[in-house]
Amino acid sequence: MAQIIFSEEAYQEILQRLTKMEAMLKVKQCDPHYVFVDNQEFLQIMNISKRSAQTWRDQKLIAFSQVGNKIYYRMGDIMKLLDKNRTEAKK
Repeated sequence: MAQIIFSEEAYQEILQRLTKMEAMLKVKQCDPHYVFVDNQEFLQIMNISKRSAQTWRDQKLIAFSQVGNKIYYRMGDIMKLLDKNRTEAKK
């Protein structure tokens, strides 16, 4: 087996990159109920128009957060909406 020798500087750079990658993976793998999506992503997930999303917010069918003009939804709230409106199949 061959040996690979790194300088201290190269080793520290690799270590930093691995640490960054680990942090990014943790964010991506966190509980989906707490992941936020913006309005555009919500429209794509639900395959609806902006007007439908506005109507659902007005009717309080979906919880949302608004920061300035930007609207966000929790994936958990989207999943709740779908579960509440789920119809079981007949066996």
